[in-house]
Amino acid sequence: MTTGFVRGNHLTLLYNGADYFPALLEAIAAAQREIYLESYLFEVDVVGIAVLEALIAAAARGAQVSLQIDGFGARHFPAEWRQKLADAGVRQLFFRPEVGRFSLNRQRLRRLHRKLAVIDGQVGFIGGINILSDLDSPDLAPRYDYAVRVHGPLVAQMRETANRLWRHTAWVQLVPDWAKTLPAPQMPMRAGKSLAKLVIRDNFRNRHAIEQEYLRAIETARDEIIIANAYFLPGYRFRHALLRAAERGVNVVLLLQGRVDHALLHYASRGFYRSFLKAGVEIYEYREGFMHAKVAVVDRYWATVGSSNIDPFSLLLAREGNIAVRDHGLAVALRDDLRSRLSEDASQIALVDLRRGRWLFRVLPWISHGIVRILMAISGYGGKRYLE
Repeated sequence: MTTGFVRGNHLTLLYNGADYFPALLEAIAAAQREIYLESYLFEVDVVGIAVLEALIAAAARGAQVSLQIDGFGARHFPAEWRQKLADAGVRQLFFRPEVGRFSLNRQRLRRLHRKLAVIDGQVGFIGGINILSDLDSPDLAPRYDYAVRVHGPLVAQMRETANRLWRHTAWVQLVPDWAKTLPAPQMPMRAGKSLAKLVIRDNFRNRHAIEQEYLRAIETARDEIIIANAYFLPGYRFRHALLRAAERGVNVVLLLQGRVDHALLHYASRGFYRSFLKAGVEIYEYREGFMHAKVAVVDRYWATVGSSNIDPFSLLLAREGNIAVRDHGLAVALRDDLRSRLSEDASQIALVDLRRGRWLFRVLPWISHGIVRILMAISGYGGKRYLE
């Protein structure tokens, strides 16, 4: 079945910021009517300034520019740039602005984590790349991530998704003029042959859509599953789907974060290594730089690229956006790059590795996992059910 998948798209896999930002800036520079841009992080560095200047130039040409960034992820966005954007006519909204560092309001956990751009209703971008330079350090490889450029009918869904959230946030923040429904651009024409599906996670009708899309692909896999995910803390159903796949002879490969970025999630993730390794799942840790990818390939045909980690924060709390594709060309291109990273930039983990080192680092995964469960239970967002 192809329920939810849209035919007629042309998809381009973009590798890291080196591919993504030139493509995004080129599309913004060509915009004539409208731009929607969503991001969790937006740093005013060399990359961020280039994007901001491109948005200002587009507004000067008469395009309606709508920038929505997360109120926590972009809480340090400079006031002077907010004013520059406002003066240029760029509309800007901050999703759930932070009201206090120590606020106990659990709604603050619900973040806008997706990375989405739609220009003139004709070209869209979706993936895991925030608006910031991916050069973390001169001693490290660029941050490892992906995005997809989309031409074709799926762009209409991407545009409607961005527009719907924009109008919702505008109403909540009492900006009714920005919440008005505007005519949609002309429906994008067929641009290729790829089957693609926009998969979003929100807190209404799409609470489990991304996880369910993964599970369908995993449960029907026959040959190979490769998952690369920066923050990997899967729930019960996801873990057991992978274990069952390994039991029926599927080659299951996980490429995970090798450097400590967020310590709690990093060590909690390691708490699952033993059960996966015993089942024959291959685990690799990426060490050349910081990994931010959230992608997967199944049987060289199904693939997903997006913003959603496989952890409770993404799958239970945040607004996320992935693209799922049934396209041999894109799936093979992604698989080939993942296989290259596995062989050149990652270290394979063996059971014996888990028994090495000081006792503290052997028990730290279980302590971290317990803390995450407690935090999710306190939040009231299903931690026990998810992490059992």
